[in-house]
Amino acid sequence: MNEDLGRGLVSPPPRMTYDAARGWLRTWTSNEVLRPLVEPILHPSRWRIRALGLSTTVGHPLFWVIWAKWLPQPYENLSLRIAMSVLGACLLLFPGLTATPPSRLAAATFTLIFWITLPWCFAWMYFCNDGNTVWLATLGAMFLIYYHLTDWRIASIGSVTGIAAAWVMFRAFGPPTPEMTFAQAATNSVVLAFCWFMALVLGLSSSNLRREQLNYTLGTMGIMAHELRTPLATMQLIGEAVRNEAPSCPPETAQRLELLAGRVGNLVRNMNHQIDMQIANARLMHLAGSPEVITAGALLRGAVADFPYRSSRERDCVVLRIHQDFRFRGSRQLFSQMVDNLMKNALRSLAAGGTAPRPGDLLIEAGIVGHRGRIVFTDNGIGMTEDLQARIFQPFFSTDRGTGHGLGLAFCQRVVHGARGSIRVKSAPFQGAIFTVELPLAD
Repeated sequence: MNEDLGRGLVSPPPRMTYDAARGWLRTWTSNEVLRPLVEPILHPSRWRIRALGLSTTVGHPLFWVIWAKWLPQPYENLSLRIAMSVLGACLLLFPGLTATPPSRLAAATFTLIFWITLPWCFAWMYFCNDGNTVWLATLGAMFLIYYHLTDWRIASIGSVTGIAAAWVMFRAFGPPTPEMTFAQAATNSVVLAFCWFMALVLGLSSSNLRREQLNYTLGTMGIMAHELRTPLATMQLIGEAVRNEAPSCPPETAQRLELLAGRVGNLVRNMNHQIDMQIANARLMHLAGSPEVITAGALLRGAVADFPYRSSRERDCVVLRIHQDFRFRGSRQLFSQMVDNLMKNALRSLAAGGTAPRPGDLLIEAGIVGHRGRIVFTDNGIGMTEDLQARIFQPFFSTDRGTGHGLGLAFCQRVVHGARGSIRVKSAPFQGAIFTVELPLAD
């Protein structure tokens, strides 16, 4: 089979084996430390980034005037100030850097810009000014700004690497300065350590607040979806009542009532299916499912059979091929929802193409490649650009602005990653899309 065919924080249980503890630590490290370092910021404010760019662009020349002309400091550098100002201007001149949500390239770019303009630049000026009172206060303020500006993990790594890089460059290229006395070095170290610690505490509290807000939003979505079951149950009862009254009516009327009751029943079934998906998606931050051995073929056959198709033609366009069955470990319920999400997106992409679906327009394949199981979803829909492919797994990003909430593919990614697997997409505009899921085989 060839794919080129045409993390919330979970507390460990009181007693764990060594392997379970190691697995929990690996999952926590991945979800809480490593993944945020490579994921773009979810929802930066466009105006916030522009304000930061404006303050950087204007602030550096302004402070050069203050520290070079009005209140002269031992060291100032106009060329350095202009370079920092140009970096700030990039956030104002390039619209891609303020897109919401940002691409990975945009996130990496403004992360680099603020690494240069904050920890590196401020530490360089601190060393070149012999750690005097002005630059001691300025470097301390930098910690508070940096931790408030970005994620605490990025700020921690950026502070350490930025200051280290500035120190190395100062020793190699910096101006001659008198050596700090032991008392000055000790005093400055205590003040900077206090500023860094308070910045870290504030960064952690802000991160926790954002997490709680996200959990509350997702929980509210789940509750709203669940509450929809009450009117749906009433509709189901009405449909059954209509069906019960049909035999006492004339044949033609009875046939129409049977048809109407059937449509109501199908509508209720489809809506309940959608509610199940939305409730599962709303558990994005809490996807700890009971691991069990899952057979890929049985999982896919059940998902394809139970999916609420909108028409028989839509059902016929789905083709399932099991080249080589395999077993893997994961939550059967979560993986069923994952398959439903991928099928729903593929069928929506086919519908957006404006042509009637044909058999094979959605091809689902399963097999073994190397030492891993592989499930491939290939559709002939409208496809997507390279930029969209880099962003579709971000929470709250949706290509369907009208009805999409942007949680489906983020949910899929977390489910697959929770089983130590991977998911990727390959697509091009008007050439369909290929979603490939790879999973480790069960022992």
